[in-house]
Amino acid sequence: MGNDLNILILSCGTRNKIVQYFKKELGNNGLVIATDCSNLAPALYEADKHFIVPRMGDEGYLDVILSICKENNIKAVLSLIDPELSLLAEHKQAFLDIGTMPIISDSNVVDMCFDKYKMFEFLVQNGFQTVKSYVDKEQFYMDVEAGIINYPVFVKPVKGSASINISKVTSKEEIELLFGRFDNLMIQEFMDGTEYGADVYIDMISGDPVAIFTKEKLKMRAGETDKSVSIKDNQLFELIKKFVKVIGFKGIIDIDIFKVKGEYYISEVNPRFGGGYPHAFESGVNIPEMIINNINGNMNVDVIGEYEEGINMMKFNEIIVMRNKVIAFT
Repeated sequence: MGNDLNILILSCGTRNKIVQYFKKELGNNGLVIATDCSNLAPALYEADKHFIVPRMGDEGYLDVILSICKENNIKAVLSLIDPELSLLAEHKQAFLDIGTMPIISDSNVVDMCFDKYKMFEFLVQNGFQTVKSYVDKEQFYMDVEAGIINYPVFVKPVKGSASINISKVTSKEEIELLFGRFDNLMIQEFMDGTEYGADVYIDMISGDPVAIFTKEKLKMRAGETDKSVSIKDNQLFELIKKFVKVIGFKGIIDIDIFKVKGEYYISEVNPRFGGGYPHAFESGVNIPEMIINNINGNMNVDVIGEYEEGINMMKFNEIIVMRNKVIAFT
């Protein structure tokens, strides 16, 4: 294997661990290159090489990324932020044409992940248990009257990420107020149960799920898992296998699941490395290695459930300090 297996991580932000893991797995076989629009993104400085790029919404952003891929012989590209996943999926062919493999599901699948109501409809139509959701508040009020759903409920944007603008509400007045102020909102059932997360890798070549790591979330902070413990349940593994096959995911995804009265409910999916992925890696579920196998044209073997139960993850803060240096665009 030549030492030119270069991987590009876009919008790396504070996800230092992901950069470290790819460096560890690549060893001397290639470089990990990172980008961000801010020179204060700490993960940049863990990479072998980094670029400060325009904001994702800026004119010409895609061309900048494509030229970085071309000039640095990038074999695979992935992003760590939601808005960019749609961009990668939509322009998958442009990357493939220059020999770069985007580690991402197809465009229609990615778009469904970011439209919580579309995902809800898909789950219901395909017989999966999920969190009751409404975009029509009148229908919701009727269901409250009929005793199908009760307060409290969550009101959230249909297309939102990182737990932004989510309100827990207990009355019709609050719902009227929120729906009056904002567009594209949905009402979601409050799940009074245990929350789980699953890190899943679907082989880019075979299309089969080859790794599933599940954990119970013990403590959350701003939509991110702060503390978690690994668990194993074949019923849950089978549910996830069936779900990812029906929807047609590819690459790395992160699934939120609730368990209420012994039943599992699929809540939502981020089609990227989840914030809690380090728990899976440190427990032996090595997704960077699987990605590298796929880039080399090799299919991965199924290692679903091959990790220990009862491994706890605890996040804590770390810092990087550096002198202010002016970084000019070239």
